[in-house]
Amino acid sequence: MVNEEMINVNDINYAIYKIGQWKNDYEINQIGLSSEIPVTKNTLHHVKLSMAEIRTARFELSDKMVNGFVAIATHLNPKSQDMELDALIELEEKEYQNILKELDNLELLDEDESIPLNGEDYLIYKLEKDCHVTKSIPANLYTINYYNDELKKIEDALN
Repeated sequence: MVNEEMINVNDINYAIYKIGQWKNDYEINQIGLSSEIPVTKNTLHHVKLSMAEIRTARFELSDKMVNGFVAIATHLNPKSQDMELDALIELEEKEYQNILKELDNLELLDEDESIPLNGEDYLIYKLEKDCHVTKSIPANLYTINYYNDELKKIEDALN
């Protein structure tokens, strides 16, 4: 029998997600636009920190200071480009509160569990520090294939 490599669910060196759907619809919040749903306490914490960091970033648009989610949406989301800036800011706040509620109500894996690294039940990313930035690197073939498919969708949307 082949000894399959297992990883602990509570290992801070991995981000673990399942593919799923959010309960609410999102247009601005990039976390809510992804179909990657956190399944571990550490991954959930990382997602919340990432959102807080994006929201803390400030950009000036039309003589108003906006957070990173609003700024990104104005550049990448054609729907948001047609919206009034105040409405966009209001929508971002509503989406942020909704995604926080969803994140706080997720069913997470038990921290004492281990899962196979090369399984196909979860998207698993290896987290590595590069100077002051954490890089997420697909850790198995299932995640690599998913990641490549998502990149292709983004490339197709931009063309």
